[in-house]
Amino acid sequence: MLKGAVTLVTGGASGLGKATVERLVQQGSRVVLCDLPISKGNDVAKELGEDKCIFVPLDVTKESDVQNALTVTKDKFGQLNNVINCAGVGVAFKTYNFNKKLAHSLEDFSRVIQINTVGTFNVIRLAVGLIGENAPNEDGQRGVVINTASVAGYEGQMGQAAYSASKAAIIGMTLPIARDLSSQGIRVCTIAPGLFKTPLLSSLPEKVIAFLSKSVPFPQRLGNPSEYAMLVQSIIENPMLNGEVIRLDGAIRMQP
Repeated sequence: MLKGAVTLVTGGASGLGKATVERLVQQGSRVVLCDLPISKGNDVAKELGEDKCIFVPLDVTKESDVQNALTVTKDKFGQLNNVINCAGVGVAFKTYNFNKKLAHSLEDFSRVIQINTVGTFNVIRLAVGLIGENAPNEDGQRGVVINTASVAGYEGQMGQAAYSASKAAIIGMTLPIARDLSSQGIRVCTIAPGLFKTPLLSSLPEKVIAFLSKSVPFPQRLGNPSEYAMLVQSIIENPMLNGEVIRLDGAIRMQP
């Protein structure tokens, strides 16, 4: 299923996306790594080998960028089998800071929704057109779409209104998009990670990381990006996984 397949990964230059790119290449896939122009995407692609992985600069909110990435994908590899949406941003601010008498920035709220939710949908709506050109396999499948939500989409903490809303929207659109694409044999699933060892969390003080790790019931640690990539592989390889949101969180339930 993975060997010889072509997969486009957004946010592929770091964190969960990078681990996914690396695993897919290891499994014999060819990967189109998409991330912002200022990212280290080009370096990652070179390390993996340009015959296996190419970097295409991409802003997920721009239709022209996504169309260009799809054109490059078809020109280079001739097809597209899977799309993994890992691109995303966050902001931490309460709805209203009563001490400073300052409301949450509407611009920040809109930016998070635009990148996380609208950006994810933008990539899906355009990429499935190319996936739909594939000849179906014996099951009638033409490809797979995997999105990234968060446990914050279920249990958002204080200061996470924008982030939680953006991830809850991804959770909410998973099933209807799966239904929309079922006639073409394209499966859609979403992964909702808990606390993972991403560049953002790794930059926190050791004491904070230790505290966060203890909040995970088991295993009592932060998740490794490679474990996210393992689930990506499992979803692609299991044809009955469709329209589902899978928590990958060590049984954590976030507290206020």
